[in-house]
Amino acid sequence: MKINANLSTESGWEIFEHNFIADHLIATGSNFLIGNGYLGYRGTFPEWRKDQYVGCFLSDTYDNADGKWTELCNVPNALYTLIKVDGEAVITSESLTYENDHKEHSYCRKLDLKQGLMSIRNCWTSKDGKRLMLKAEQFASYADLHLIPQRFELEVDRRCVLEIITGIDALVWDLHGRHLFDHSFSSGPDHLSVKVKTGELGTRIIVMEGLSIDGKKPFKQTISEAENQEGIFRKLAWELEAGEKLVLEKIMVVYSSNDLPDPGVAANHSLKNALEKGYTKLKADHTPYWEEIWFKTDMVIEGDLKAQTVLRFNHYHNFIATPFHSDCLPIGARGLSCQVYQGSAFWDQEIFNLPVYYYTKPEIARNILTYRYKTLDGARHKARELGYEGAFYAWVSGKSGRELCPSFFFTDVLSGRKIRNHFNDWQIHISPDIVYAIWNYYLATGDWDFIKKYGAEIIFEVARFLYSFAYFKKDKNRYELIRLVGPDEYHENVDNNAFTNYQARFSLHTALIVYDRLKEINPDYLAELLKRLNLSDEDYWQWEEMARLIYLPQPDPENGVIEQFRGYYDLEDVLPFRLEERLIDKSEYWGWPNGVAVHTRVTKQADVLQLLCLQDIFPPDIVKCNYDFYEPYCQHGSSLSPAVHATVAAKAGYIEQAYKYFMHSCMIDLAETNKAFSGGIFIGGIHTASCGAAWQVIAFGFAGIKASEEGISFNPVLPEPWHEVRFKVFYRAQELYLTISKASFSISAPSENSAPVQINAYGNTAVLQPGEMLLFKEPLS
Repeated sequence: MKINANLSTESGWEIFEHNFIADHLIATGSNFLIGNGYLGYRGTFPEWRKDQYVGCFLSDTYDNADGKWTELCNVPNALYTLIKVDGEAVITSESLTYENDHKEHSYCRKLDLKQGLMSIRNCWTSKDGKRLMLKAEQFASYADLHLIPQRFELEVDRRCVLEIITGIDALVWDLHGRHLFDHSFSSGPDHLSVKVKTGELGTRIIVMEGLSIDGKKPFKQTISEAENQEGIFRKLAWELEAGEKLVLEKIMVVYSSNDLPDPGVAANHSLKNALEKGYTKLKADHTPYWEEIWFKTDMVIEGDLKAQTVLRFNHYHNFIATPFHSDCLPIGARGLSCQVYQGSAFWDQEIFNLPVYYYTKPEIARNILTYRYKTLDGARHKARELGYEGAFYAWVSGKSGRELCPSFFFTDVLSGRKIRNHFNDWQIHISPDIVYAIWNYYLATGDWDFIKKYGAEIIFEVARFLYSFAYFKKDKNRYELIRLVGPDEYHENVDNNAFTNYQARFSLHTALIVYDRLKEINPDYLAELLKRLNLSDEDYWQWEEMARLIYLPQPDPENGVIEQFRGYYDLEDVLPFRLEERLIDKSEYWGWPNGVAVHTRVTKQADVLQLLCLQDIFPPDIVKCNYDFYEPYCQHGSSLSPAVHATVAAKAGYIEQAYKYFMHSCMIDLAETNKAFSGGIFIGGIHTASCGAAWQVIAFGFAGIKASEEGISFNPVLPEPWHEVRFKVFYRAQELYLTISKASFSISAPSENSAPVQINAYGNTAVLQPGEMLLFKEPLS
């Protein structure tokens, strides 16, 4: 089954690449990434080096090299391997061999989504006609997060001398300056190693490599350090006969001093254990983790193999970007595929990456939300620095929660001058977005313990911030939020952005609900918390007043449209494709302060539609007319946008458009639809938020899932190509199996469930008991 001209699948669990295309080198390295939330290793070729964007990016290694960008470190590459046949270097990415002027396809790169494996198969032909059959496979272990095992199978068709140069390549690709210093190389009978320190914080990192050989022993074997701290390498050589095979197994081990005080001891132990087990046993230890992941998170689509495959591709990348092992680290906006966006959290984390975990693996969602609690002091610091109270979360948040977003993010490619953007001080919706996520996590899981221990403090501090930020307009008796940037980042310095104002009210209402409930069931804890935060009943009534009086742009009585921000209707009415014609340079930034979109209605991404995606407070006719109005103006300059349009289109009843946008969202990385450069800044890598959003389009759009304290509701529809969709969700620790078809919707509960669940579908309410099934036969449109 073709996915596009160069990609295909057979079962929906794998992606095959049939030709290597050099122009796609950056994107395919990201797409074929392996990872485990601790590290990400790009899907590159064995002999590649930094010029081909090889990377192993390590979580919790934040470092600032240039005084502007704090980012994760790319560590030395212990999977480097150069193969030579009779002195001629093997290019493992070569897609074609030649025999009698006939092109013969022999190359395949494969991403095994089911087991988290990346493999390469190729039959390379030398200039004098010798052939080397090569198979290589590797994975980032979930059984030991510090391991990347790799296995080579090599076979020659003629007698030759096979030479292999393999070891640790210490020349690394960095976006914003050098991070690693003080290289110390060493070797032993079964290992190579390099120790380095980061330049800013002195974080110690050790990378080790182990090698085992199955087959003829090499007639030559040496170890040497390269000049200029370029690495440490083995050189091995064999005289092989026709048909003779070699199997090489390499182990890459990575630790940092942020993992434990003595990373060297731990790395030695991991490497020794891995070499003793061997590749096959390490793989057997690893695959059950993926079995458990897919058992809980997989969505089965019958009738559309392409959609099935690209959906799983997005699930895979969302999961390997998530640091499930920690409650101190964020989900990076490009995951661990590169240094873009600094390995840091944006609002993407709460709004796009997390919801799948509320309903499938809530322990992971709790970990990531706990990270927001542990970075609360960073949010308080930012608020104070800007003259506010409470918690104003960083737009770009690393481990500490301090703001990492530079004030001058883009460069004007026409003049070369820096552009002052205000993502870090006007985009306040980040704080209420976090409250929105916390409360929706609670609705899905019933985890009041989290609210009590962590959530309440965040929620109260965000309410305090919003009250200190708001402007009370006495002549209109209302609170306003001015000087904002909404989700549409092309328009900065706007007043009363509808999305931001509605999210602010949601946060204030949530603060009141949590306050009242704590007062009722945990009064002693509430008293202690208020004392610690220096809050009182007066703050409660201030929040109540602001929630009641905050200005909320209302649907126009004539056309039902909600104005995105004050003055939006006065902007030039032009569509994105016409605006693009005005660009002098294709890489110009379209937004503030002087981009081509600033004085027009063209939006970077969903804004009012983002509001309608999150808050089900408007009737279907309002959803529909706002979709009709805003959809043509969206340029989709953000990868977040297509999934939002898909979800809102499904809610509006535009099922064909919902399907179109769903596929657009799922193909963003595979089809390279989004530019790698904007405003002079490299922004490539895996778009992890759109990966997380793929699950949401089906769950919240096509299935219409909505959790409340009373129960869970559904309003399912299916796009035309799909015959059936099946998946499971967990609602308040109760497992539910969903099947949506053209003719019916069924939901069943295993007998192991501990409690009944109230179900609402198509407006009909029923109680689902453990071991029972409910069947709804209302026709689906």
